[in-house]
Amino acid sequence: MTVRATARGRARTSLDGTRCDVLVCGASFAGLAVARELAGSGARVVVVDRYEIGERATSACAAPTPWLTAMGLSGAIVQEIRHMRFATPHGAVRYRLPWSWSSFDYRRLCRLLFEQCGDAEFHTAKVEGRVDAGRVDPGRVGSGQAGSGVEGRAGPGRPGLGEPIAVRTDRGTLSAPLVVDALGWRRVLGADGYQPPRAPLSRGLEVHPVGAGEDLDVWIERGLVRRGYAWRVPAGGEVRVGVGSYAPAEHVREATVALAGRLAVEPERYQGNWFPHRLRAATEGSVFFAGDSAGHCFPLSGEGIRTAFYFGIACGRELRAVVEDGQPRERALERYDAFSASHRRAFAVALGLQRLVPALPPRVLTLALRAMGRQWIVDRSFGWYLRQAPPSFAESHLQSRGWRRGGTKAASRSSSSTTSAASYRA
Repeated sequence: MTVRATARGRARTSLDGTRCDVLVCGASFAGLAVARELAGSGARVVVVDRYEIGERATSACAAPTPWLTAMGLSGAIVQEIRHMRFATPHGAVRYRLPWSWSSFDYRRLCRLLFEQCGDAEFHTAKVEGRVDAGRVDPGRVGSGQAGSGVEGRAGPGRPGLGEPIAVRTDRGTLSAPLVVDALGWRRVLGADGYQPPRAPLSRGLEVHPVGAGEDLDVWIERGLVRRGYAWRVPAGGEVRVGVGSYAPAEHVREATVALAGRLAVEPERYQGNWFPHRLRAATEGSVFFAGDSAGHCFPLSGEGIRTAFYFGIACGRELRAVVEDGQPRERALERYDAFSASHRRAFAVALGLQRLVPALPPRVLTLALRAMGRQWIVDRSFGWYLRQAPPSFAESHLQSRGWRRGGTKAASRSSSSTTSAASYRA
């Protein structure tokens, strides 16, 4: 179990009254991707999380290699995986992918990502919710009280970005006109959070024993998990073995232990979490939501790292346009929400497959997996999958700085720094 690292004693100063331009709540994939896009913008960006950066991983920590490369995160890769193997009780098939997966070191990746966030500040603080607008004292919110630990920079922030939104934490109230909730499936700053098991959430649990392998293995066996799948992800000197269920009421610990026993590895170093399988509104009450808090986790596969990067970048670009180009906050909210909603069809297709696969008779599923093993089908299907959040989106990082690929200054900064479904979808 992760032990929470937080400021203690004299280091645990109050943050009450801290005011910034952008407040990012959550310091994992989505939150850090947002902050990364704001580097060099001149905005005061504050990132808060209850855990230290890179302290608490909740997934198998594997993502498409092209995405890690495009994000400048290759230094966190521990093993590249070029094949996937799908198995049922009636057989198995091995696919050579048109692109590779890479498992990575979570702590290393988050720290590399934070290094790209420029002058962004980080503080450990547990976000508890949004302060009711009717209870906010505007003078106090922007005062920057003495003893906050951030004296000299806690002033009223940049004018013209919108009315401040106050966020309550266990170290006091912070505020900013631009606020992002990247805290995960709980959607802490939303009006109504999700409560499992009565919510469109999947659940996963995995162990991290010593081991080795070459393929990303996936088992679809109702004897292990009725509606879901199991996996083994090689990661250098360890294997990440786990079970995920699309049915939130279905427990997966017993299945995880059983799979570890089958693979002759020790069920040790547990980690797990809930993860969404349905899109939610990407904006609410002038707050931006990115990653799991907006349902940005792909159904069927349960992949949420790449999509957290993808939507986090999109959110960050809209915020940058507010800070640098004077785009109204309301316009940024509208554009980002539309961008997220434009992916509903792809998410719906994946959700349909998530419902179909467990319903197929095992022998039929085995035949289907074998039929899909033809290389041209593998290339086309996995190519479609990657294009739903393409790595080229991250590679266009310079466009958000007002420069085009040819190296010339864009005629209109807002046309290149903001995000739209039409201009960025591949």
